[in-house]
Amino acid sequence: MKKSLLGILSVLLIGLLMAGCSQPAAEETAQSALDAVKAKGKIVVGTSADYPPYEFHKEIDGEDTYVGFDMAIAQKIADDLGVELEIVDMKFDGLLAALTGNKIDFIAAGMNPSEERKKAVDFSVVYYDAHSTMLVAADKVDTLKVPEDFKGLKVGVQKATIQEGIADEQFPESEKVAIGKIPNLIMELQSGKIDGIILAEVVASSYADANPDIAVNGLDLGSEGGVALAINKGQEDLLAEMNKTLEQIMSDGTLEQYIVEATELAAEE
Repeated sequence: MKKSLLGILSVLLIGLLMAGCSQPAAEETAQSALDAVKAKGKIVVGTSADYPPYEFHKEIDGEDTYVGFDMAIAQKIADDLGVELEIVDMKFDGLLAALTGNKIDFIAAGMNPSEERKKAVDFSVVYYDAHSTMLVAADKVDTLKVPEDFKGLKVGVQKATIQEGIADEQFPESEKVAIGKIPNLIMELQSGKIDGIILAEVVASSYADANPDIAVNGLDLGSEGGVALAINKGQEDLLAEMNKTLEQIMSDGTLEQYIVEATELAAEE
């Protein structure tokens, strides 16, 4: 009888010890996203730095630097949180997978908060909206002006962007060419392999200003529906801090300043 009681007591004791050991792990799991970012002292933003003036590369003081108004926003968020900013550059169509795979903390990449994307991630408030237009060869700007002019021609878009949908809906008689990086689309246009590229107007203008052999044809393809920051679901505390920063810079004119500075920087030789 005594041995049985001792056995029961031993099992109970082991169970209590195991429960005690597992407590820190449970508490760690319950740590909020905001606390986790502050604990590691940095926040990691994912972007696709080929989309001026949103985000792009620029040599500054002999060093390749990530610039653009999205990058300025990301830096302001990091500053407001009191942490360092780490930037991870990749193809646009890999960003959502990187976010949901916890390789980055948020996305700042001129991303439209579409209903399809909202199934996988959450979005901040919309902080900027632009209309899409078309880039064409400069010597064809007067002949390729409306969607009907592109019948049987090749229209380029960046993969996994809202412009893919625009190509499908508004250019049904054209061949869509989807490529991951915009500079590659620009080269395809310049070499005559495609006949036009659908881009956000501000982005199209930046590339046209930097390349005299291509031009914006003035075609208004409608609003992109705005852009927002993307964050993993269930991180309401971190999202609230991001929205707080966005609302501040939108109300005090800082965002407008970021956009002007980024546009000017993109136009420099």
